Amino acid sequence: MLKKIVPFACVIVGLTSCSLDDGGDDVIIDEIQIENPTSYTFERDGASTVSFSGQTTRLRMGDELLAAMMDDSSTLEELEAMYAHEEGAADFSDADLNASDKNLLTKTAASVDYFSTNSAEQIAIRADFNSWLQTQVEEVFPNWNTVATAGVAGQLADGASTRYVNAQGLEMNQVFNKSLIGALMVDQAINNYLSPDVLDAGDNPDNNGAVITEEGKNYTTMEHKWDEAYGYVFGQNADAANPNADLGADNFLNKYLGRVEGDADFAGIADDIFQAFKLGRAAIVAKQYTVRDQQAVIIQDKISTIIGVRAIYYLQQAKLELEKESPSYGTVFHDLSEGYGFIYSLQFTRDTSKEAPYFTKNQVDALLAQLLGDGDNGLWDVTPETLQDISETIANAFSFSLEAAAN
Repeated sequence: MLKKIVPFACVIVGLTSCSLDDGGDDVIIDEIQIENPTSYTFERDGASTVSFSGQTTRLRMGDELLAAMMDDSSTLEELEAMYAHEEGAADFSDADLNASDKNLLTKTAASVDYFSTNSAEQIAIRADFNSWLQTQVEEVFPNWNTVATAGVAGQLADGASTRYVNAQGLEMNQVFNKSLIGALMVDQAINNYLSPDVLDAGDNPDNNGAVITEEGKNYTTMEHKWDEAYGYVFGQNADAANPNADLGADNFLNKYLGRVEGDADFAGIADDIFQAFKLGRAAIVAKQYTVRDQQAVIIQDKISTIIGVRAIYYLQQAKLELEKESPSYGTVFHDLSEGYGFIYSLQFTRDTSKEAPYFTKNQVDALLAQLLGDGDNGLWDVTPETLQDISETIANAFSFSLEAAAN
């Protein structure tokens, strides 16, 4: 059972007073009460100060790109343009997305804490995403109607679904999707916008303290940075101010927050994240940055847990299928393609006790190489023993058990 961590209700750091209400949601520091609101709603002079439209835009761009990856008439140039969208280019079916100056590429592996611009790791990670688009177009699409076999790309049945895999058995759309969760949504949320190097950059603390808002906006820069982290988790929820009733609102982090919430061993994780986001934002308004940073740690821990849990879950689901007398390789490869992406995403997690990812890029690369094996057939040759070994390696790095994550 995962140890439940709730938002801090009382932080003793040079306090003159400290008390709890019946709900345990309020903090009093130096006689300033921080009330955790019931929803992610913050206003100034009667107008909302919450804004994360850029995050919602990127989530929607990601949805369209994933759909295009499953249309075998898509060209490599079209997919690459959707990934690296330039303002005004007609890359999407939505005119608002075409008009946007946002894109997915420049936010991939771009956090201030983990990456410097044009670092070797950043370049290598972005090259991976482009290579997956290329593989989909040049290897998978030409074999769209071919039955896949070991070393040959094509299609495989998976119950009522059809899976389209490369020669190694990987669904490139699933690899791209789940890897982007880590490289963009997780990395930006927990290693960028929740970083003190972003929240406290430049004059942010002074401006937030004096309530100096950004030009033409109703929010301070610090408030906005926190909101942007929130947007990568809840930016497509129908009611983003109260998102827990609508988990699974996108194809990215929110979807898998919902999946992990649905596991009895991790029930409550969605509300833990939501409460920490609300209280942290309220602490920014109250100019109490110790509380803010404590909530950031909760969010970083919980979001990292989602990635670790789902990596193990998919490996174990594939192992169960592979151990059957007549396994469905469409099912096995679908699970392992998702698992591949979540393993890839481990390098963007954050072990807050070390202020570093649970697995480095080199360690992730080694796990993925172990998954694919030494030959040319990749997943066609994977064994239950290999899946168990990788699962145990991941579980040992986290505070939850393999058994809890496998359900």
